[in-house]
Amino acid sequence: MSDTADVRTRVQTWLADFEAALAARDTARAAAMFAPESYWRDLVAFTWNIKTVEGRDGVAHMLDACLDHTDPSGFRITEDPVEADGVAEAWLAFETATGRGVGHLRLTGEGAWTLLTTLNELKGHEEPLRERRPKGVQHGVVPGRRTWAQERAIETARLGVEEQPYVVVIGGGQGGIALGARLRQLGVPALVLERNERPGDSWRKRYKTLCLHDPVWYDHLPYLPFPDNWPVFSPKDKIADWLEMYVRVMEVPYWTRANVTSASWDDDAKQWTVHVDRAGEPVVLTARHLVFATGMSGKPNMPSFPGMDVFEGEQHHSSQHPGPDAYAGKRAVVIGSNNSAHDICAALWEHGADVTMVQRSSTHVVKSESLMEIGLGPLYSEEAVRNGMTTEKADLTFASIPYRIMHRFQIPLYEKIKERDAEFYERLEKAGFALDWGDDGSGLFMKYLRRGSGYYIDVGASELVINGDIKLARGQVSHLTRNAVVLEDGTELPADLVVYATGYGSMNGWVADIVGQETADKVGKCWGLGSDTTKDPGPWEGEQRNMWKPTQQEGLWFHGGNLHQSRHYSLYLALQLKARYEGIPTPVYGLQEVHHLS
Repeated sequence: MSDTADVRTRVQTWLADFEAALAARDTARAAAMFAPESYWRDLVAFTWNIKTVEGRDGVAHMLDACLDHTDPSGFRITEDPVEADGVAEAWLAFETATGRGVGHLRLTGEGAWTLLTTLNELKGHEEPLRERRPKGVQHGVVPGRRTWAQERAIETARLGVEEQPYVVVIGGGQGGIALGARLRQLGVPALVLERNERPGDSWRKRYKTLCLHDPVWYDHLPYLPFPDNWPVFSPKDKIADWLEMYVRVMEVPYWTRANVTSASWDDDAKQWTVHVDRAGEPVVLTARHLVFATGMSGKPNMPSFPGMDVFEGEQHHSSQHPGPDAYAGKRAVVIGSNNSAHDICAALWEHGADVTMVQRSSTHVVKSESLMEIGLGPLYSEEAVRNGMTTEKADLTFASIPYRIMHRFQIPLYEKIKERDAEFYERLEKAGFALDWGDDGSGLFMKYLRRGSGYYIDVGASELVINGDIKLARGQVSHLTRNAVVLEDGTELPADLVVYATGYGSMNGWVADIVGQETADKVGKCWGLGSDTTKDPGPWEGEQRNMWKPTQQEGLWFHGGNLHQSRHYSLYLALQLKARYEGIPTPVYGLQEVHHLS
């Protein structure tokens, strides 16, 4: 460890020199201050995009395109830097022509290794927080005064009828709700459309044993964190009730029983026409921007196996699974071996069903306790909170690691988990379960970011597999008969119930359904990094495809992911929409290219 004052001086000197190079518009000099292997990740502040550039050439190219209109200044550290293993880390603040930002720097002897810059607020359009909070009442005697409730009722009645929203958000789950709250606070007229009867129903209507496998510290929503007595793992009905309450308290403009039947873009008028079935009544909305917040795990992948039409039992996708109660004494076959498959198998076994899991490809398994302690603990845990790690700081710390090198940070964690739980993994493999650690041993997070599938966070079902309570079958499905699932090797699995825990497709499948296949192909596949690993084909793209940033279709956006991503990235999507609403120029650098259609 180096002396704190020395590290502080080195970081401050680098920032001063960097700012001087930027002020002089000397992009070559600024780029030379980065290490030969280096990464600059920008969340909207410089690029009006979510973009990572690599190496000195990448930095120079981005600055040549963005520096004049960004006009950055005021780079300063916000707390004492720290150094370990030759890498100094510092938290930053800075300003641009249009906003204020925060960032993070990792500095080595060769120069900047990683730099994160994020837009935090727009000048002149700051959120009404803390000292800017609304008064809430007009003191004095006011003839004809309307109460808060009356004003809200009038606003609610007018929106979508007499006044059209600037933004329509399709999907009122956690993502749409978080974005709706952000837009509300920023004063952007928006309307969130949810096809279910109540906010939270996307959780409430799932199988009854569903719960969050991520711990509470990872799952806060914007503005309103869970209370300190909230359970570590939220049951689905509890999170559903929280979302319903959140919509009311945060005054999110929200329509329930609102099913979007079609949407079309008028390139001359630069607006969307959105057709909605609202509780059986047709409504036509117009909006400048359309956000699909339909869930990264929202478009079910329903397989098409021969014989599904002749199977006489019950069959459904895991997203439609009602829970285990009706299946006591029944023979259940669950096709799939990831989170939903394990949860459903365990619940069925608990209720007296005869359960077989069909594992078609290897699965990464990590025990919940190990993931919490080793994978998440430094950033999202009670210990992290005690150490001063706020949710915002944790989110930014995670965001500061470029995706290109994130696996290097993850591999040692999963090596530690593998060693810690070696006996567990030995027993699981002995039971015939096919394990993997990702293509490069980087574990769960990289699998999630690259493909959004292929893992199970073990909360008990693995022991049922190990001891044979959940029967395990390996192989591909050949076909179904009247009363069985038949694998390619001829194995017959008698079944009264078949659950297809076969995952979900790209979010642009919703665009195909609502707007049309041509537009879906125009924007291309959502999710993944282009890592050229299993189910994440190259070329390398460096950021999540199409998520939270401009797409090839003007006015069309995607918002999704887990609660952590919904919370964190909703800010950057909301700021992009706010800037457009206010007429602030938003020249996009590095617009998403389309390499894959689905």
